Amino acid sequence: MAAAAASRVVWVNGPIVVGAGPAGLSVAACLRARGVPSVVLDRADCVASLWQRRTYDRLRLHLPRHFCELPGMPFPDHYPEYPTKRQFVDYLEAYAARAGVEPRFNQAVTSARYDAAAGLWRVRAEDAADAAAAATEYIGRWLVVATGENAERVVPEFDGADDFGGPVSHVSEYKSGEAYRGKRVLVVGCGNSGMEVGLDLCDHNALPAMVVRDSVHVLPREMFGVATFSVAVFLLRFLPLWLVDRILVLLARLFLGDLDKHGIRRPPGGPLELKNTRGRTPVLDIGALDRIRAGDIEVVPGIKRFFRRGAELVDGRRVAADAVILATGYHSNVPQWLKGSDFFTQEGYPRVPFPDGWKGESGLYSVGFTRRGLSGVSSDAVKVAQDIAMAWEQQTSTL
Repeated sequence: MAAAAASRVVWVNGPIVVGAGPAGLSVAACLRARGVPSVVLDRADCVASLWQRRTYDRLRLHLPRHFCELPGMPFPDHYPEYPTKRQFVDYLEAYAARAGVEPRFNQAVTSARYDAAAGLWRVRAEDAADAAAAATEYIGRWLVVATGENAERVVPEFDGADDFGGPVSHVSEYKSGEAYRGKRVLVVGCGNSGMEVGLDLCDHNALPAMVVRDSVHVLPREMFGVATFSVAVFLLRFLPLWLVDRILVLLARLFLGDLDKHGIRRPPGGPLELKNTRGRTPVLDIGALDRIRAGDIEVVPGIKRFFRRGAELVDGRRVAADAVILATGYHSNVPQWLKGSDFFTQEGYPRVPFPDGWKGESGLYSVGFTRRGLSGVSSDAVKVAQDIAMAWEQQTSTL
């Protein structure tokens, strides 16, 4: 059934930016610095809703702050090396205010399609705060997709899930371990979120078990007082990526020891290779491994099925649980609303790999899909703003 026509049409004299997280804010700020207006749409009621609404309390940036700055504004000098969640949100809000970026909130984009006859993008958005409100169609020459790699939760299906007697929640709902004090908690997933939630549960006297189904790279967050990421960036200036990966794995074994005996296997590909090609971020350890070695966090293999009081594992063992937390990550939602374009894959990433995946055809751009975190966001934002500004200047000079 076709969607009803929007009752309100808005002409955008500049790019339409979908997403008001770090990607959307940075590209809008870069555009404004070049004199190009834009309209930023977001389905939430605040900037960076992932950080404000769907992250746990103890979260900090995993990389040193200078790798996470957005274009044109460093972090305040008094911020620590790894800013807290609240500090990062304050930074983003200050960034938007300083740049004069005022997103239109509660605008849930349901479709975006290029009108070849008119040479314009038509973006349909519904009011997320009022289901009875009429939809709005935004029309403009350029579309910037900035919804990012973490737009929707990944919630896997498990046999017997309905039989489990306790609460099952996604890590996006987790705030702290206080609510789980004294309880047996099964954490499904061993990425940075899974490891950190397991550590937080320990700190609140819960009894966590962590499901490690696949192999994963675990690196120390720092080596000799220097951030591991800084070491990698320095080495990449002189050495090929494959050799840097080998060095990082050797250093990880030196600092962290043999993790196989604790149920954590390293994948055959290197940590940087897997991050760049498959988006698999290595875990930066901030203390969870010590709790695993101490037996405070039990590492278990994959889940075969759930039963009322826990789960049966793929090796036949059973683990008891009062609650389950799915630290199973997020995925892009671009294929759900971007229509008539093959610029993005079915997984929601640009088909052209980094560093050239920021520009499509017919005025279509992407920011924040590089699988390189906030540094990739900044790189994309600068390139996109420069390219659109050139076209903008050519357009305005002919008027």
